[in-house]
Amino acid sequence: MLAVRLDQLFRTVRPQGRQWTNAEVAEELKRVNPELRVGAVYLSQLRTGKRSNPSSDLLAALAKFFGVSVAYFFDDKVAESVLNEVAALHALRQSGVRAVAMRAAGMKKENLQAITAIMDQYRKMQGLPPVTDPSEPE
Repeated sequence: MLAVRLDQLFRTVRPQGRQWTNAEVAEELKRVNPELRVGAVYLSQLRTGKRSNPSSDLLAALAKFFGVSVAYFFDDKVAESVLNEVAALHALRQSGVRAVAMRAAGMKKENLQAITAIMDQYRKMQGLPPVTDPSEPE
């Protein structure tokens, strides 16, 4: 499970347009935590499951680097929540989506609801699934 979750962070929490390399992450972890013993090969082994027992210090450093709670590595609900947030951020990066979000900022709630309803209809016409937002009251 650790391998899958760590690899998901490498694949989804990334600099613009590319993924972090094991070497870049190891270098940054050591820069911030000079006492930490980590290298690109070890991170690769953790990501593929060849190694599976990192120190608590390394897990804490990885969590901080990727901006997640250490619980992400152990708790299914936390991991799901983090991955949902990452997916939402990825959607915002798509062309056009950010422009829509910027135009919506500051609008009245009732106007946003009307725009959301229109967008839901367009999604339906295009055969896209409905969007569910757990932060919206039902």
